Amino acid sequence: MSIVFIIAGLVLLVVGGEFLVRAAVGLSFKLKLSKMIIGLTVVSFATSAPELLVSIQAALDGFSDISLGNVIGSNIANIGLVLGITAIITPLTIDKDFYKFNWPMMMVLSIALYFILSSGNQISQLEGIGLLVILFIYLYLLISRARKNSSEDDLTDEVDDSLAVVSNFKIGIWLLIGAVSLYFGSTLLVDGAVDLATMLGVSERVIAVTMIAVGTSVPELAASVIAALKKEKALSLGNLIGSNIFNIASVLGITALIQPINVNSPEVLTNDIWWMLGFAAVLIPLAFIGKRFEIGRVKGFVIVVAYCAFISLAFIN
Repeated sequence: MSIVFIIAGLVLLVVGGEFLVRAAVGLSFKLKLSKMIIGLTVVSFATSAPELLVSIQAALDGFSDISLGNVIGSNIANIGLVLGITAIITPLTIDKDFYKFNWPMMMVLSIALYFILSSGNQISQLEGIGLLVILFIYLYLLISRARKNSSEDDLTDEVDDSLAVVSNFKIGIWLLIGAVSLYFGSTLLVDGAVDLATMLGVSERVIAVTMIAVGTSVPELAASVIAALKKEKALSLGNLIGSNIFNIASVLGITALIQPINVNSPEVLTNDIWWMLGFAAVLIPLAFIGKRFEIGRVKGFVIVVAYCAFISLAFIN
């Protein structure tokens, strides 16, 4: 039954996340927010909702390793799985914003997370506030740079214009479906993960950093693969990096604000977070090795192989 709970939970999270994004965008249009603001902030917050609900539910239930494993594993999967597979399908171009802004911000937050966890084996409420402050600074800089460097049309391909004319009733229904689906999805996923870990004789951390992380990264993987197959211009390395930034700053920040997140397994600090830092750090050397400013098929294959090694070692160890 644990597998059924996990699959049902993931399905509900995907459905709930989709309805929440549509409702959030529709509501944003009602509030007269610009398409640029919606694309850069509202959509990003809404797409992080599944990870957020899972982390909050796990922390409240006393399974902090699932909260941490979910975020750390998702960040690893976004690079090792999503970016790797997408690059195998079609080479990804690296723009200046990546190594001048997005990548440094991701590395700063990733390193900050390591020091926060290692200093007291916990993300306290005060540290959660600190992560949220960093998030708002990042969003301010992101919006400022976007206004300066690009036209609004270039920034908002992901915003569906048809949602501007959606009725308030429909937005309310979408919000209700999204909220209910996310709540029950997160509950089923956490319960299933704990049961499966017990059944397999592994820690909740291993299930979180592998199965749950892959599951919550499926929407990003599907969207990236579809965009790659269509050779869409909007396909961007920055989107995946932005997702990693949101995972650390918003998901862990908000979760810690509600319930402090404890490090229950030493492997989080001795193993998992080093893999996360490694996958993040290797992107810069890859950008300059071989064909410069591009992550092509060979580099993508190497990243995917490294991710498979991570998953295998997580269960073996």
